[in-house]
Amino acid sequence: MDILITEDLQSTAIDRLEKKYKIVRDGSLWKDAARLKTAMAGARSIMIRNQTQVTAELMGSAPNLIGIGRVGVGLDNIDVAAASKLGVVVIAPLNANAVSVAELALGFMLALGRKIPQADRSTKSGAWDRRGYTGIELDGKTVAICGLGRIGRLVAIRARAFGMNVMVFDPFVKADSPALAESSATLCGKLEEALAKADFVSVHSPLTPETRHLFNAHAFAAMKRGACFINTSRGGVMDEKALLIALQSGHLGGAALDVRETEPPAVKTAFETMDNVILTPHIGAFTVESQARTFEAVASDLDHLLSGEPALNFVNFERPKKS
Repeated sequence: MDILITEDLQSTAIDRLEKKYKIVRDGSLWKDAARLKTAMAGARSIMIRNQTQVTAELMGSAPNLIGIGRVGVGLDNIDVAAASKLGVVVIAPLNANAVSVAELALGFMLALGRKIPQADRSTKSGAWDRRGYTGIELDGKTVAICGLGRIGRLVAIRARAFGMNVMVFDPFVKADSPALAESSATLCGKLEEALAKADFVSVHSPLTPETRHLFNAHAFAAMKRGACFINTSRGGVMDEKALLIALQSGHLGGAALDVRETEPPAVKTAFETMDNVILTPHIGAFTVESQARTFEAVASDLDHLLSGEPALNFVNFERPKKS
């Protein structure tokens, strides 16, 4: 086959590819490692989102594999180093969903600050409790942005438009970075320095061995009492148990989580019962515009590779390097 699709991916861009290439769609294939390995043996390329674990072993079972199309930006489910060693191109349109995720982060700040979900539930139940849902303005408040990549940078610019003070923690950003200047952000040398001053903490760090559980009991304790924690990056960046304790103790004022350590969560937790916690099912990139951009970019690049042309949205190299 030309393209193996292992998750439930639907797009007109894929429909167009089907007119030109042999495509096998199996939305549940990612759940069955044995079947997936067998199917991969005949695949020239694969299209995935975030559920398929593309390991070195899996790629080793696919001698004809030349490209991996990731519908999204996170690469924690792909062994990029192994792909590069095998000469396989990894495609990921890293800019396609940045605006959508940034807007969701700002939406969470507004929702937490103005207690919008709580007021909505109360009003729908028949109440009219105006004083009970007195919130706070974003204007004049401080947001700590952890990770000043594509998304974090857009959040910083939008936060400044709301009149917020912007603090940034990112060990890879230097003091003379244009990204800091355009949002008038203050760079903090230590995570705790940013957390201590923030009314809102918005996480935009990739999941790596270094960032796993970066937000742990120590980090939550370093946050200002009553501050709100927002995570639209990866669930593994936070220690959910530690976050729950910080919320239950009253140290943190609220949280908004678009991502979880296990997706979907295997069991319900106390998060689902807490009035000051907003939970969404990893919808950061799920806007009409973002999905269209992402699918178009991945489909176009797989078409390029299968036609012998270079990819545009490549992570490692633009053409396959098969021996």
